[in-house]
Amino acid sequence: MATFRKRALDEAASHKTERYFAENRPVSTYFGQNIFDLPKMRRYMSQPAYEAVVAAINEGAKIDRKVANEIASGMKSWAVEMGATHYTHIFQPLTGTTAEKHEAFLTIKNGQAFENFKGSALVQQEPDASSFPSGGLRNTFEARGYSAWDPTSPVFILDETLCIPSVFVSHTGEALDMKVPNLKSLSALSEAGAAVASRFDKSVKAVHVNLGLEQEYFLVDSSLYAARPDLRLCDRTVIGHTSAKDQQLSDHYFGSIPSKVEAYMKDFETEAYKLGIDLETRHNEVAPNQFECAPLFCECTKAIDQNMLLMIVMQKVAEKHNLKVLFHEKPFDGINGSGKHVNWSIVTDKGTLVLSPGKTPSKNLQFLAFYAAVTKAVYKHNYLLMSSISNLNNSYRLGGHEAPPAVMSIFSGSNVSKILNSIMSTGATPEDNDVKDAFELVSSVPEIHPDNTDRNRTSPFAFTGNRFEFRALGSSANAASAVYVLNTAVAESLCEFRKEVDALEAAGCSRQNAVMKVVTKFLVESKDVLFEGNGYSKEWAEEAERRGLRAVKNVPEAYKSFLEEDSIAMFKNMGVLSPEEVQARYALLNENYVKKLQIEARVQGDMCLNHVIPSAIEYQNILMKNILGAKEVFGDEYKELCKSEIDTYRKIAGFINTISADVDALCEARKKANVVEDGALKAKLYSTEVKDMMDKVRASADQLEMLIGDELWPLPKYRELLFF
Repeated sequence: MATFRKRALDEAASHKTERYFAENRPVSTYFGQNIFDLPKMRRYMSQPAYEAVVAAINEGAKIDRKVANEIASGMKSWAVEMGATHYTHIFQPLTGTTAEKHEAFLTIKNGQAFENFKGSALVQQEPDASSFPSGGLRNTFEARGYSAWDPTSPVFILDETLCIPSVFVSHTGEALDMKVPNLKSLSALSEAGAAVASRFDKSVKAVHVNLGLEQEYFLVDSSLYAARPDLRLCDRTVIGHTSAKDQQLSDHYFGSIPSKVEAYMKDFETEAYKLGIDLETRHNEVAPNQFECAPLFCECTKAIDQNMLLMIVMQKVAEKHNLKVLFHEKPFDGINGSGKHVNWSIVTDKGTLVLSPGKTPSKNLQFLAFYAAVTKAVYKHNYLLMSSISNLNNSYRLGGHEAPPAVMSIFSGSNVSKILNSIMSTGATPEDNDVKDAFELVSSVPEIHPDNTDRNRTSPFAFTGNRFEFRALGSSANAASAVYVLNTAVAESLCEFRKEVDALEAAGCSRQNAVMKVVTKFLVESKDVLFEGNGYSKEWAEEAERRGLRAVKNVPEAYKSFLEEDSIAMFKNMGVLSPEEVQARYALLNENYVKKLQIEARVQGDMCLNHVIPSAIEYQNILMKNILGAKEVFGDEYKELCKSEIDTYRKIAGFINTISADVDALCEARKKANVVEDGALKAKLYSTEVKDMMDKVRASADQLEMLIGDELWPLPKYRELLFF
């Protein structure tokens, strides 16, 4: 066996199953111990400072910089007691990950050392803005940018560092991160949603978005990971033949969690609990070595920040277990990819879930109003919403193996769908018969109470009882990248809903009739996005096209939806992004697409030329030695005796020549695209010519893997990566 692969397999076999962060006490005794929550603030802060933070969290009030020193002093006292030596603003630049610059608490004055943390340092820091992607908003010589504390998300301690969740903006105020547009979209949605909800409850002053982010991921042994250049540099395998056994028996899904994985899960859950992340679910996913964890619902900004933090914790803990976490949407070809399912709901400041239909949804006018507004938003901006979740990683996943299709639709479920159809056809709701009876199986089994809605895994936007599940988002993504688009679209739709209801009331229509008229209008206008069937079927793809629903067939082409008139107007009118900021994000989406595919193409070429072809030639030499030996012993009879070896030699030679020529063609395709200055056109060339050549290279390399003797193949195979 190739030395590198053998060493990796031997190392993987030696890795033990252990716990490193075990806590022999109830979770409730240490939950949230590493976050600076309100109870701790009350202990460490003066009353005015505490009240200022509470007002910022609950009411969006700005914190006076005079009070910031008191807040910082209390925060520092707690952090130092917890063993922190540094602090940092942790923010979410347009890389899709997080960024941080650590500063020491330590201060030396008159030869004396002490810890110090000023309010000015809490409120604002200055990272180098020109070093982060900006889509053209910042030039190299325009370096100044600011990170500013976001009080709505909890401060926490990680690795002896006080981490302060922050926004990131340019010197002139443009958003350079994922968080600012999301905060603005939440503000727009709160105002628009409250205006509608107050028609049903006058005391409502605001609405909030709650999220539950289900996180799927793969685990591989760290030694095998290190032996795969593509996993190390691309987070996915750019070559690799499928395993004879993978997920076809469905025996991994919800199966018994492997001991090694369970130990890892328990450890990262323990660390997550200390950071106040309320993880509730863990299980095996469909593909081998694929798993999922899910937290309890919480406020949108907090949920996204905690998910980004969770991904960091999972990676750090994995190192102790000699594991690597793969968050890539499609690390292995031919089996399930990974998503980050966004469970999205709206709740009023009085605690009412406006998307909860109750036992009699047809009589729940508020539910119908919000459902119709969401439907209108998703229909109007269906292509933009699908574009918001589209990137290179997710393009490998969408459309199969339990991933949603690349065209938007809403699944409502039979009961809600019946009501919507009645409203659209008659303008009235049917009699309620949607409370299903319980059913019994055998006397010893408790009766089963079915939900009002079924689940549809083929729908990218499915209603699941009191919320929508936006299933299309990829597992490695920052959820804010798509959620801010959804929030903004719904805010726009709610504004329109309120405006039309107000106009009807002003014309003398009763409120109930006015609401039902607008509900009916919105649903009729948006009916083409409603679909109850199999989203994977060929028939739906054809039907969706007839309905005018555009599928994401090419990612760079889909990005153009951000520049469409309706999109720019929506972001501008809702105060979420300026036209310049939209243009910058469009440019950056194309830039990221190109850079990621550049890396993948270069890695693939390197692996073929420096790993695959040399191994193939080595195996050819073994075959040739065997053939020549047979010829020497058996004479002309060798042709019949060595027919298999000769055929294999010829096949290998053919694939070597094909790969060599295709890698050259791949390099030429990259060179051709690289000289193009227009970012969108460059991305288009990469998405077609470069990507097409990569598919050809992979096909030949994967065939060689099946021909070359197992002892000589240099890279860990799928069967070794996917099964511990």
